[in-house]
Amino acid sequence: MSLNLDLLHWILAAIPIIALIILMVGMNWTAQQAGTTGIFIAAGIAVFAFEASTRALAVASARGIWDAMPILYVIWPALLLYQIMNQSGGYDALRRGISRMSRNELFIIVALGWVFTSFLQGIDGFGTPIAVVAPLLVAFGMRPVYAVAIPIIAHIWAKFYGTLGVGWLATLQVVEMDAGTTLSMGLQAAILIAIQSVLGGFMVVWMYGRGAAVRAGWPLVLVIAAIHSIGQFLVVFIDPILAAFLPAALAMVALYPLSQWSRYKEADTTIIDRPAMREEAHMEENSAEPPMDIVAAFSPYALLTILALGTSLIDRLHAWLYIPSFGLPFPAITTGMGVETAASDSYSPLHMFAHPGATITVTALVTWFCFRKFDYFNQWAKATGKEMPGVVKGLFASAVPASVPIIAFLVMASIMKLSGQNTMLALGIAAIAPAYVFAFLANGIGILGAFITSSSTSSQVLFSELQVNLAEAKGLPPSTILAAQSAGGAIGNAIAPANVVMGASTTGINGQEGAILRKTIPWTIAAFVLTGIATVIMSMIFA
Repeated sequence: MSLNLDLLHWILAAIPIIALIILMVGMNWTAQQAGTTGIFIAAGIAVFAFEASTRALAVASARGIWDAMPILYVIWPALLLYQIMNQSGGYDALRRGISRMSRNELFIIVALGWVFTSFLQGIDGFGTPIAVVAPLLVAFGMRPVYAVAIPIIAHIWAKFYGTLGVGWLATLQVVEMDAGTTLSMGLQAAILIAIQSVLGGFMVVWMYGRGAAVRAGWPLVLVIAAIHSIGQFLVVFIDPILAAFLPAALAMVALYPLSQWSRYKEADTTIIDRPAMREEAHMEENSAEPPMDIVAAFSPYALLTILALGTSLIDRLHAWLYIPSFGLPFPAITTGMGVETAASDSYSPLHMFAHPGATITVTALVTWFCFRKFDYFNQWAKATGKEMPGVVKGLFASAVPASVPIIAFLVMASIMKLSGQNTMLALGIAAIAPAYVFAFLANGIGILGAFITSSSTSSQVLFSELQVNLAEAKGLPPSTILAAQSAGGAIGNAIAPANVVMGASTTGINGQEGAILRKTIPWTIAAFVLTGIATVIMSMIFA
């Protein structure tokens, strides 16, 4: 690939990204409207400015559609589970049960929105934590926009080493490093990721109850953040694949002794302003009695955890499930500007049974069978006096609108990648920045990659090698810059369109993606700035 950087092409490459932000955040367009518009903008720039042929455009679009399949494989089963729980009274049973177990609402929000979300990310990625936890928070009485924004922000610290190290493994596949550089990069990434954990915990508390909640919850945040951050750093020495899962699991275990702390055992009357919560939260006397108890209601999530752990940690089982796969063949393409994309006999193969979508599907089907056997659906319909639409009908009504924008975003991302627009953006950032300014901006390239592709792993694959080359050219330690790329790739998921769409669809607020982004963008900016400062300091230390 031989792209010649110039200002005009750099500005043109930035237009699709700027357009998405303006349309969704500034003009309140739905994700479906913004995503489909983004395709035409990116395609026009690819053809007329980056000399991509119509054949290249067709190949890029097809690859983008296929890139969306792993995400849709999570969304459809997650929405199926959502419909089953919603139409059987499961969410209401969870809300009542949790309310009776603990009287401290702040503690419960932190436990569900941050600790449980992080635990799920440790074992299952691809948006699973958002799809699972957001409806739980709504059931507990949280406003849907906050119920989506909180788990999105809260699970970011576990992205790079989460899903049993998928981001870490992807980085090692695309960048050649010796053992010492590899360990240094991993440890520095853990240090930068600690910023995300601390900042994420305080953001969750702030969004829930503003200053009063921060004053009440800061000890809880610091304890959990310490478990996450110090634990991740230490486990990197042992096995980076477990560097998110083990600390997240330890934090789950720590919830019980923390719940016995007098500070968090009873309701906190000092937190009066609770913008994240609905006014009717905890008003149980006017609601119907659910047909199940909390044990039955939580059993699907226990089953999901067991299946995810078993299929991931039992090596023989994982290897057996990993064998069946399917990937599409794509031809090689070359643009007029020299951007080459190699042919692939089996592009990005989908391992159907080893994918998180498989565990959610099994969980949903088992739950559906059991809940039907116990007649929960009919009992809940009679208790509420409402006619339920049916699980299948409800699934298609929610999943189809959610699928369209995700496909659109991934098609747009593929067009930008294969035409060279993404690389042009990264080269432009590096060209205008002196060495330490580039160090500050390095995590921004990772954020950009995750925003465009809706995947921290894809951001690693897309920009890791480029980041190392740029670091060497500017005399900066490659391990530090690659750590910043890894941290930025995680941060970018807070504004990744596919994550936002997934959360909106599972909480029934399709079309309000812009409102969710307005909650997550401030955190993203803060994380970017703090990570940039830390990267500069580390670059000076390790130079």
